[in-house]
Amino acid sequence: MSNNNSGLSHAAIETNNFLMIVLILIALLFGGLVEIVPLFFQKSTTEPIKGVLPYTALQQAGRDVYTREGCYNCHSQMIRPFRAETLRYGHYSVAGESVYDHPFQWGSKRTGPDLARVGAKYSDEWHRIHLTNPRDVVPESNMPSYPWLAKNMVDADSLPAHLRALRTVGVPYTDEQIAKASEEVKGKTELDAVIAYLQALGLALK
Repeated sequence: MSNNNSGLSHAAIETNNFLMIVLILIALLFGGLVEIVPLFFQKSTTEPIKGVLPYTALQQAGRDVYTREGCYNCHSQMIRPFRAETLRYGHYSVAGESVYDHPFQWGSKRTGPDLARVGAKYSDEWHRIHLTNPRDVVPESNMPSYPWLAKNMVDADSLPAHLRALRTVGVPYTDEQIAKASEEVKGKTELDAVIAYLQALGLALK
């Protein structure tokens, strides 16, 4: 009798699309909570590692340009803990490096080289040439050129409000840093800003 009832219940679920969808969503919700919620209470994922500081105003401006131009579509900022990857790039990425990144730039798909450890790997001039015409330094590169970055000036007026918004989500900017943000980027191009951002990546675990 119990087996028959069990069979009928199973059949009822399989033949009722709405019920099946509801049960699948409940299962996904429960599984997501079990996987994700504990991470909010682990120090390794919520606290910065030693040496990681909030981006300066110029670096944050560069990160905004990096995001705007879609650089993350080809360049992950997550070194995976595979031998070939760590031999090539260095220590694998850890969550504590990205606690001040909103949104973070990790990705599972990468076309171009990993940028998680690019900071201080090349000179500012190398980056300047590479962003203006990548093939001048990497002949086989299929990366597009970004010559307009050298002409566009950083939007200094919007930075204080941006830093205040980041402070509301946990980035510990001080009032002084916010007040000086516009002055810090005054006269800087978007190319200067992107280079400053790239040079800051991955230094804590070099």
